[in-house]
Amino acid sequence: MSRLHRRSVLALAGTVLSAGTAGCLEFIDDDGEDLTEPGAGDVDIVWDDLVRVDPDTEDERVFVWAVVRNVGDRTLNYVEIRATFVDAAGDELERVIEHVDEDVSSGEEWSFEVEFPQFGERAAAVSEYELEPVTGV
Repeated sequence: MSRLHRRSVLALAGTVLSAGTAGCLEFIDDDGEDLTEPGAGDVDIVWDDLVRVDPDTEDERVFVWAVVRNVGDRTLNYVEIRATFVDAAGDELERVIEHVDEDVSSGEEWSFEVEFPQFGERAAAVSEYELEPVTGV
């Protein structure tokens, strides 16, 4: 089999495998029993604030600094925080995702920040934000 043909076969096999498992995510504990799909109820945002750096300049940056707590009964190995930044009229300016890829035990708190990806006037237009936690076991 030629080198080029072998790469084509491997690429096709990877695509078929990915397509075959898409949407089939299961959560299984150590004894092989299914766990319920995790939800945002496993994480509480206990403190958050909109922070501005270099306000009223072309270098102005905006980010949300927050603290979250695992209020569930299990250790989480993936926590994603989705931040939606909006202007004074309530129009969405940008959505940004921040994540923690480490084990977070029940009752544990950790801080994070989500930065608005633009600077200057666009950053100055941010007046509010919304945070949405998403978890995985």
